[in-house]
Amino acid sequence: MARSDRASVPDPVRIGLAVTGDIRQATGRRLTPPRAASLLYFHHRNSHTRRSTGMAAGTHHTVVVNAAGQHALWPAERTVPAGWHAVGAHGTPDECVAFVDRVWKDIRPTVAANPPTGPLSVHDCFAAWAARFPDAVAVEFRGRRLTYADLDRRANQLAHRLLGLGVHPESRVAVLQERSADLIVSLLAVLKAGAAYVPLHSGYPVNRMALVMDDSAASVVLVDRASQELGFAHEAQVVVVDDPASGLAAEPETAPGVPSDGTALAYVIHTSGSTGTPKGVAVTHRSVVDFATDSCWADGAHRSVLFHAPYAFDISTYELWIPLLNGGRIVVAPPEPLDGPRLYELLEQHSVTAVHLTAGFFGAVADQLPECFSSVREVLTGGDVVAPSGVRRVLESCPATRVRHLYGPTETTLFATHCVLTEARHADGPLPLGTPREGVRIHVLDERLEAVPDGASGELFIGGSGVARGYLGKPGLTAERFLPDPYGPPGSRMYRTGDMVRIDPGGRLAFLGRQDNQVKIRGYRVELGEAESAFVRLPGVSRAAVVATPDPHGGKDLVAYIVLDAGSALSDDDVHRMISAELPAYMVPGVIVLLDELPLTPNGKTDRSNLSPH
Repeated sequence: MARSDRASVPDPVRIGLAVTGDIRQATGRRLTPPRAASLLYFHHRNSHTRRSTGMAAGTHHTVVVNAAGQHALWPAERTVPAGWHAVGAHGTPDECVAFVDRVWKDIRPTVAANPPTGPLSVHDCFAAWAARFPDAVAVEFRGRRLTYADLDRRANQLAHRLLGLGVHPESRVAVLQERSADLIVSLLAVLKAGAAYVPLHSGYPVNRMALVMDDSAASVVLVDRASQELGFAHEAQVVVVDDPASGLAAEPETAPGVPSDGTALAYVIHTSGSTGTPKGVAVTHRSVVDFATDSCWADGAHRSVLFHAPYAFDISTYELWIPLLNGGRIVVAPPEPLDGPRLYELLEQHSVTAVHLTAGFFGAVADQLPECFSSVREVLTGGDVVAPSGVRRVLESCPATRVRHLYGPTETTLFATHCVLTEARHADGPLPLGTPREGVRIHVLDERLEAVPDGASGELFIGGSGVARGYLGKPGLTAERFLPDPYGPPGSRMYRTGDMVRIDPGGRLAFLGRQDNQVKIRGYRVELGEAESAFVRLPGVSRAAVVATPDPHGGKDLVAYIVLDAGSALSDDDVHRMISAELPAYMVPGVIVLLDELPLTPNGKTDRSNLSPH
């Protein structure tokens, strides 16, 4: 292809943001869900969407606020829902987001919108089990066992050390450790100190870890001796948790007694961001406790859970807190990567009753070793497209095992809907997303956030239990994605997923696709825009387009199409080496194609449909 000059694009016409000096009260109308599960519908109209929100760039919105001080965007032509008030700022979505970024400095609610009941915090819930069954095994790792009393005592000691370092409620503590029993002690200790843990993944490039540290403003980082060389500059205090010289054994063994609040931050997990930097999803104690006390875990199938996923991925919410907040046992896999035979060995040797696998790992094991799950009662999988053929093979090989298909973004605390499959004939087509877990509200709405006729497709919104606080340090983005829920209690919110769904004849959700260019790769959610931004920051790279292509297991792989600067002598191997230092492994495309030019649509945008298959 011949190179051509970059076309000039005129600046878009901007509508001025109107702001009044007072806070107006709008008359809210409470909408009644058409049925208990709040499954609503909408006919999708193709439109240009701004970023990844589904909001048309030129539409008119207003900024609203609830009694907890949480801000959100709302269509200007719609009546403001009960419990929300317009603040007098209106304009395009971009203008409203900019306004919120100026006026809302902290996404923490000023008061609890809906006061929690039951245990107020994750560590309160754990402490109740430790008091009842102090000698029960909580953690197994490499032949070593920690009882509930042991884990409680060691976490208390580390929590006292954190308090001595100035950690306080809402502080963030970064954690960079190999998978081990010490890691579980560290995560529980952070919560006991009133702080939130921010997991760092040792597989991340140091640039990515530095971004996460900076974004979270972590005041302390907990490391082990295997991970203590961080490789990047930071201002956090470092504690080496497995260093005999650390003096942790001299700290008090009693609970620190930091006041509990269910609305407090429990953890921040960073996901891919469309602006080229990761965004931190802020999840509260109440969301984790509600998740862990759902009755779907009550039949004993999850009494012994394998902890093998990277703890910077939200699968760890299940692997850690479902067993520990239900009196169960965590079996910690060695830090080395697992394959099918090693997984089979661990499940059998340690009498594991349930295991969660990413869709990609599940598919590979189902293809090669479906009998691997014969000793467990339940296998959980999701986060990406799960091939029905793999589910059929597992259920045929393991008739006493069930498969739970999960759906839900990190913003809704691991999963919001689930579908349990017990017979191979149940997996004879695309797997449904299932039905909501307890306390979750599911809405399928149109562009005006209104319910639509039965049987139509629409965008999925999730409210109720598990909805995150928002994005740490990003109030405008929070206001744009966490909207007023007109079908929930006054002042409640719902998360805009960007996923298109419909309801199948059995009343279950069926996934249709994404509204934007966000995809799941091996269970990780990836904004293609973030990967593209990383490429164009590389020296010698002019433009980039990253696309997702099907893999053999029904998931996706990434392919990057790159245009180099004039005169650049970079090879595809050079580009691959440089990008591997910038992005985590799951975001690095497996194939890099060098082009003279990217194909364009008539309006000057990259024509992804005309990118040649590799």
